[in-house]
Amino acid sequence: MAPRKEMTDEHKAALAEGRAQGRAVRGYLEALEAHKPKRGRKRTPESMRAQLAAIDSTIDAADPMSRLQMVQERLDLASAIAASETTVDLSALEDGFVEASSAYGSRKGISYAAWREVGVPAAILKRAGISRGA
Repeated sequence: MAPRKEMTDEHKAALAEGRAQGRAVRGYLEALEAHKPKRGRKRTPESMRAQLAAIDSTIDAADPMSRLQMVQERLDLASAIAASETTVDLSALEDGFVEASSAYGSRKGISYAAWREVGVPAAILKRAGISRGA
């Protein structure tokens, strides 16, 4: 068995750059996925608070199985209210994506259409220098 060769500093730097690009792309795509608009009627914090009030007013009189369901719904509503009231700043993730995505996409063979299909806006791809013809 031949002895393993040491990696050159250039090779190590290229690997580190590839990992950094992958992290930037992954972070942005995960944020897009987490904040993708949902189908159907929007739930407002006010409507969720009204649902919470309705649960609180009827939970004491409910049978044990219904109470269990109401407790879970109350927890879900509290979580949804907290999530709806937190704003996410995608600008830092966008900037990292714009910087990394062109080289990452070229290296991995990712087309403009693939980026668009996973939800990356055309304006972001344009900023990154990724075009339909590339």
